[in-house]
Amino acid sequence: MLDINSFLGDFFDIIFRMTINDIVDISIVAYIFYKIFMFIKDTRAEQVLKGILFLLVATQISETFKLHTLYWILVNALEFGVIAGLIIFQPELRAGLEHIGRAKFNFFMKNGPNISEEAITKTIEEIVEALYSLSRQKIGALIIMERQTKIGDIINTGTSIDGEASRQLLINIFIPNTPLHDGAVVIRDSQVKAAACFLPLTESKDLSKDLGTRHRAGIGVSEVSDCISLIVSEETGDVSIAKAGKLYRNISKDRMTNILRSNLKTKTDDKNFFKGGIFR
Repeated sequence: MLDINSFLGDFFDIIFRMTINDIVDISIVAYIFYKIFMFIKDTRAEQVLKGILFLLVATQISETFKLHTLYWILVNALEFGVIAGLIIFQPELRAGLEHIGRAKFNFFMKNGPNISEEAITKTIEEIVEALYSLSRQKIGALIIMERQTKIGDIINTGTSIDGEASRQLLINIFIPNTPLHDGAVVIRDSQVKAAACFLPLTESKDLSKDLGTRHRAGIGVSEVSDCISLIVSEETGDVSIAKAGKLYRNISKDRMTNILRSNLKTKTDDKNFFKGGIFR
């Protein structure tokens, strides 16, 4: 009973002695941990984090009960685990840094191309018409919509186009046996920047076995950037979207239009970036 009273007394003493700086400090740390948890949620990093927490608890228990051999093993495992973690989580760390880099620090950044709402709306209309024309003909296609994260390294792997995005151009690119049909088209600022681009394949093991290279490439590039991948299946003609490493299949024409409008429309006060909305 005395221990409980002593603990409560110390606890409230700390609370009453807290300053505004302490509250701000705790709030910032809590927010950082919250953002980290939300970032790794539903990823393989979440499962590994649970394993690390288990090892920390096991280490403390082994020290309390004086299990010296087990404690020595766990302590050394955790020390080497820091280096191993940097290697294992290299993709997640890169994605996290890119996420921080996508923050809009307008004070340091110059304005990019002024893309009007009318131009974005027209581009969306042209892309949607091209997608579903290709879908009806069961012609495979892969279109990458660049957003905040620039993917110039991927653009450089293809053939430069720098043409206005139109349904005629997009359909002609993906016609079978033409020079540019094999690969991805990248669209930046309402312009077709390049065709026949090579994309990184996803390493996810949770995908359906019936998905081919085109879908895996579309998912893969969405894992390493904030782009949107638009995919037409050559076998079924189904139209899919990949975003943030997740695939949304069998998208109807109306829903596709709404998704692109909510994700690609510009803001009047932020003309340098496409709006990063969510799927609806």
